[in-house]
Amino acid sequence: MPQTLQALADFTTARLIGDGSILIEKVASVAHAQTGDIVFVESARHLEIAMQSRGSAIIVKESDAEITTTKPLLISPHPRLAFATAAQLLYPRNERAPAIHPTAVIDPSAKVAATASVDAHAVIEANAVIGERCFIAAGCYVGPGVVIGDDCEVFPNVVIYPGTTIGRRVIVHAGAVLGSDGFGFVRDDKFGRYVKFPQIGRLVIGDYVEIGANCTIDRGALDETVIGPGTKFDNLVHIGHNCSVGANVVIAAQTGISGSSSVGDDCVLGGQVGMGDHAHIEAGAILGGQSGVLPNKTIRGKGVVFWGTPVKPVREYLKELATLSRLTRKAGK
Repeated sequence: MPQTLQALADFTTARLIGDGSILIEKVASVAHAQTGDIVFVESARHLEIAMQSRGSAIIVKESDAEITTTKPLLISPHPRLAFATAAQLLYPRNERAPAIHPTAVIDPSAKVAATASVDAHAVIEANAVIGERCFIAAGCYVGPGVVIGDDCEVFPNVVIYPGTTIGRRVIVHAGAVLGSDGFGFVRDDKFGRYVKFPQIGRLVIGDYVEIGANCTIDRGALDETVIGPGTKFDNLVHIGHNCSVGANVVIAAQTGISGSSSVGDDCVLGGQVGMGDHAHIEAGAILGGQSGVLPNKTIRGKGVVFWGTPVKPVREYLKELATLSRLTRKAGK
């Protein structure tokens, strides 16, 4: 949806320098920008390249406001954020016409909003609730009693088990499984077997959450697994039963969180982070990729970067690696 540069400036609360009547059609990378595109730069070494690109406008930091260029500028303290915000205006949410595909199977007791859209071969079971303007894609399964709030998008082949509640404006990408049984068993030594511990709890997902493709989030065993509002999961993330993930948490791909663990608000977990059971990460901590948190451990430090297995503050971990490297070299002489 093309917008004038002035409209983008207003929407992103950026300061405009130059012609605000220029029409911007899309966002682009500096390397591939064409006429009608807007780009952003955050470092001085990319600024000259951006000015020479074919893009029609550049989002830059306040420190770059005085540069000499024929291109109009949007001045923002956070160019990347302004760029992402502009994209929301240029690429509005796909408004689908309300429709129920004739092959969809919807129980008569389910409540599907008149403004919702349900695609081919989706199944919506008894007493499920689908909110206003929701989109349920082809092949999805929505279990009995599931509640999905307004303006949610559930992409193909998602499975949502009974006992799951999803807030507003949640995006669930293809193949995700929400509310399945947790991995809980009790050893019966008499017969040499495992007996399944009850998995009868719930899964509660807050507003504005995004769940990547093929993620799996288990229900609570007896109580609840809770995902806080604004949290974003990459693809292939697993959350075990009874876990609590706070608000505005970002978790990268292939991370696994064992049962009864918690992640506080505003944490960042890199790819392939592993957390043992009953581990806790307090608000604001940052864990680098492939970090390992041992069972029953608590990690605290708002804004502190941690790394390694067992996880430690990154400076401490790097010092230990350097010491180990020196000792290895000495031993080899």
